[in-house]
Amino acid sequence: MQLIITDTITEQDQEELLQGLRAYNGQFLDFATVGGDIAVYARDDSGKMRGGLIGRRVGEWLDIKYLWVCSETRTSGLGTQLIQMAEEEAKRQGCRHSLVDTLSFQARPFYEKQGYQLKMTLDDFPYQGMQRYYLSKAL
Repeated sequence: MQLIITDTITEQDQEELLQGLRAYNGQFLDFATVGGDIAVYARDDSGKMRGGLIGRRVGEWLDIKYLWVCSETRTSGLGTQLIQMAEEEAKRQGCRHSLVDTLSFQARPFYEKQGYQLKMTLDDFPYQGMQRYYLSKAL
């Protein structure tokens, strides 16, 4: 057996790895019901994106991957609207919970205002003195 280390991940290598992972996970998960993307975008009258949320449904969970609001519209309630719309769509699709992670310089207080509760803190990630927070919420 040959072990190869690289800093270049090709689409072919990634797909080959994922095929093996899916084959194993398929013994335990029903891929027809386990996932799907959920996105909510806010665009101004000219079509420019002013904020958005991208998440993925994983079984009965909404996994929020990205949430961003431009600096000009922060504190306007747009972030709350984005997350509420995504949660409603996730519930419509059968989700019972939501998960998000955020870094210490990002949006933990915002998520807590939305009803998310801290479940875990990973210290010194990605650098010493910073934290990565994992929060969840029952939908």
